Amino acid sequence: MSYAIFKTGGKQYRVSQGDVIDVEKLDHSEGDQVVFSEVLMVAEGASIKVGQEVQSATVEAEVDRQYKGEKVLAYKYRRRKGYHRTVGHRRRLTRLKITGIKA
Repeated sequence: MSYAIFKTGGKQYRVSQGDVIDVEKLDHSEGDQVVFSEVLMVAEGASIKVGQEVQSATVEAEVDRQYKGEKVLAYKYRRRKGYHRTVGHRRRLTRLKITGIKA
């Protein structure tokens, strides 16, 4: 089983062909093909490649959908001051289907 670790949106993801992952919002529309060239590691069976060996490696994916994630709530509170408020946000996400790993 081969897999790769690549970086996008300040985070690292471990993927295999056929995986579906959610990443920070990408500026692509649904159905577009995306190629990630910042690959950190590629493993095929017992063979592991890192560093200069994966300089030309790419991870190919298809944009499945653009959406907003679950709401995250944060509470602000100051004791004995009568101050409290609720703030929240929803992250914008992109769902990707990994179509291939080129080593």
